[in-house]
Amino acid sequence: MGSVDTETEIKCPKCKKMINRDRAAKNKYVCYECGYYFRVKTHNRIRMVADRKSFQPWFEEIEESNPLKYEGYEEKLSEAREKSGVKEAVTVGECEIYGEKAVIGICESKFMMGSMGHVVGEKVTRAIEKATELRLPVFLFCCSGGARMQEGIVSLMQMAKTSAALEKHHEAGQLFISVLTDPTTGGVTASFAMLGDIILAEPNALIGFAGPRVIQQTIGQKLPEGFQRAEFLLEHGFVDKIVDRENQRDVLADILRMHKKQEMTVNPQNVQAEPAESVENYLEKQKKSGKNAWDTVQLSRSAARPVALDYIHALFDDFMEFHGDRYFSDDGAIIGGIATFRGMPVTVIGQQKGRT
Repeated sequence: MGSVDTETEIKCPKCKKMINRDRAAKNKYVCYECGYYFRVKTHNRIRMVADRKSFQPWFEEIEESNPLKYEGYEEKLSEAREKSGVKEAVTVGECEIYGEKAVIGICESKFMMGSMGHVVGEKVTRAIEKATELRLPVFLFCCSGGARMQEGIVSLMQMAKTSAALEKHHEAGQLFISVLTDPTTGGVTASFAMLGDIILAEPNALIGFAGPRVIQQTIGQKLPEGFQRAEFLLEHGFVDKIVDRENQRDVLADILRMHKKQEMTVNPQNVQAEPAESVENYLEKQKKSGKNAWDTVQLSRSAARPVALDYIHALFDDFMEFHGDRYFSDDGAIIGGIATFRGMPVTVIGQQKGRT
């Protein structure tokens, strides 16, 4: 994916048309001609997600260093800061989304392709630890080429460190949402990016460990169409939901709302317990109706019989389906997601029977 710069007109890398920069910005940095997703700068992502002036950055004071004394590394870091406008490849902090507090982290593609060095790992880890202490949910917008080669093993250590912090956050009963943007690869994919309680992705984002060209050269085989794109990973169970930018803020807010611990609101006047029907009465009614066992079998096989989604949509107004099993594929026979029932957040699981 390309990035939106300061020119009045920019060329879309996909459709090759010249488009107006301001119009593309108003369209959430999506090409209005072909739907191509440009990469989003950190401050623009904050503006798109967080309530106005609610974002408070954390841990900006962490100093850079060159742990392996890699030649020219300091100059590269300085150039990256100037090019990206941020101090490091990730920015973390607290914000509000429609009034709900959350901790967010945003990877910056213009800072050495969002690569993960020791400062990135430290900022992500500290943000997760502080979120655990404050009992706040965490949203991480991932975009990275992977571990930073100039830091070698020091960079790879951040995979374990961030993962350990997320495990403690999970044990504390707190929510972690990973939002995968283009590209999410390497050590970031192999650590915090794929550890979300819910994993969201932007359309057509490249997501994987090694890149498709490396894999193709290694195995000597042609890869499937759309391999390692968000849609491919959704089909294979590694992503829960693909969310376009237009609806992203609303979806994040809905997830926050549906994970707030609330008591169910019930009107006692509407709750009337009915006595259970005895087996004898049921059989007698069946006998009088003239239906036999085969009629019952036919009824159970009827294409008009309600399926799980019919019940779900009748019971819940705000059901949000998720797809990933993190293992093999999205099984269409099982429907799962979150919703609220009379004000109480619930997890919904149903067995979905086909119509044929």
